[in-house]
Amino acid sequence: MGSLILLSLLGVFVGVIGTMIGAGGGFILVPILLIIYPDKSPEEITSISLAVVFFNAVSGTLAYQKMKRIDYKSGILFSIAIVPGAILGSLVVGMLSRNIFNLIFGTLLIVIATYLILKPDNKNNVTSTINKNFTYRQIIDSDNYKYAYAYNKKLGLGLSLIVGFVSSLLGIGGGIIHVPILVHVLNFPVHLATATSYFILTIMAFSGSLIRLFNGTLSDSYLSVLVLAIGAIIGAQIGARLSKKLKGRLIIKILALTLSIVGLRILFLAFK
Repeated sequence: MGSLILLSLLGVFVGVIGTMIGAGGGFILVPILLIIYPDKSPEEITSISLAVVFFNAVSGTLAYQKMKRIDYKSGILFSIAIVPGAILGSLVVGMLSRNIFNLIFGTLLIVIATYLILKPDNKNNVTSTINKNFTYRQIIDSDNYKYAYAYNKKLGLGLSLIVGFVSSLLGIGGGIIHVPILVHVLNFPVHLATATSYFILTIMAFSGSLIRLFNGTLSDSYLSVLVLAIGAIIGAQIGARLSKKLKGRLIIKILALTLSIVGLRILFLAFK
């Protein structure tokens, strides 16, 4: 019983942090699961994480929908590219050893954190010249704040395919990769990036989890997924509300700091 309570509290923590910064929480959950379950394979660990990320993303998406901060048109567009990548990642993960998985995961987190720290703030300028390769968007949220931005559609689709593969391979949901891309490469305002990322996460995590459900990877982990998911659903509602009170740059700093800590820990496990 005590272990189940701890798992539920872990789920709440993952839900709060993941939703607050739009990252899904898998990047927190995976390294902790690697420590809790030293005998489980990377495929089993990532399967648990993706399933929990799905429930977390559904809860967070509902909360962000009330704030009217989700760019559904862009989210559906990127999901078209992300889902094939997610399916491919789910099939490839079984080929990785535990140490190789840790090395790839830890290195990726450090690289992203370094980029976020060194990258200058995004000004969210809208290109004044009409470009057929760009999608122009204007969103008004529940606080009547207007967001105007434009992004390269082809670039967004190509990057989304890569995000789907890497995130499903590592079981992290993809938010830690997609949010920086949405903000710094595709010019999304931070608050819309975190909300739209969660909508995309719902679709991506569902497709990745479905593959692992059919291949039997989740067969011994239903109870763990259920307990973690209940906590994550509750935490997601809290995290979405906290995100309204944080400035965009602070969200990015929290994301970078968290990635650095987790990345260093995973690299330590890889060379242990």
